[in-house]
Amino acid sequence: MQAFKLFRPDWPTTSVVFSSPHSGRDYSWSFLRQTVLDERAVRSSEDAFVDLLFSDAPEHGAPLIVASAPRAYVDLNRAAEELDPAVIDGARLAGHNPRISSGLGVIPRVVANGRAIYRGKIALTEAETRIETCWRPYHRQLESLVEEALARFGESILIDCHSMPREAIESARAGGRPRPEVVLGDRFGTSAGGEIVDRIEQAFSNAGLRVGRNAPFAGAYITQRYGLPSRRRHAVQVEIDRSLYMDEATVRPNADFDAVRRLLGQVVGTLTQIGRPGEVPLAAE
Repeated sequence: MQAFKLFRPDWPTTSVVFSSPHSGRDYSWSFLRQTVLDERAVRSSEDAFVDLLFSDAPEHGAPLIVASAPRAYVDLNRAAEELDPAVIDGARLAGHNPRISSGLGVIPRVVANGRAIYRGKIALTEAETRIETCWRPYHRQLESLVEEALARFGESILIDCHSMPREAIESARAGGRPRPEVVLGDRFGTSAGGEIVDRIEQAFSNAGLRVGRNAPFAGAYITQRYGLPSRRRHAVQVEIDRSLYMDEATVRPNADFDAVRRLLGQVVGTLTQIGRPGEVPLAAE
């Protein structure tokens, strides 16, 4: 299985890098034979079509890296060490990890709504093979893109692209506020400079989208690993409400898909401007 697809601009003009680690949809026949789920159910945790929503990035001078392997097969937004003994035969759990406990380690045990992917366990050697052939190549390439941006522009701004099920956003409606359509996660100010996050929020707000921050999604492994503002490495997770552009039950684009794609294409253009030389002072916080 190919680990990822990389779309580069003809010439890089911005320090912004786009990553879509959960939109992979290359479901191998061997994997589909392993799972007890049907093809639709196994896709429920996939960030379906997110790669298409952000596909204009290269036209605006920014690279886009997209996972090929599906999240149900290997989760690129988890640490390689987050192995779940409940699904991997021979794995050992080192301390309490809430993601592993909920079945969402690097080799997931469940998809959305806690539905088990397998009837039993898979071998540790198979888990290690998935990590070596999919996880490590993706992160080597993503690290390279971040370092390239740093070398060329003096900073990197990673936009980690995801989607969120509508039901997950209900918890973000505290105080009667309207449900956010976009949630930005900067790990509560630790993975990106405040001015950069403000500019990202403004880009989505100016497009007419309701934006929230860090609830219910504050960012996971990728923002934690690549977000080091003190070293001018910024990372922000972007979650888009799936119901805006797709039918979640059938995992198909809805009637608004093309319009949302065009709208986000405009947002992508605005986001890349944040990383153009002279647009934002190099943050050192």
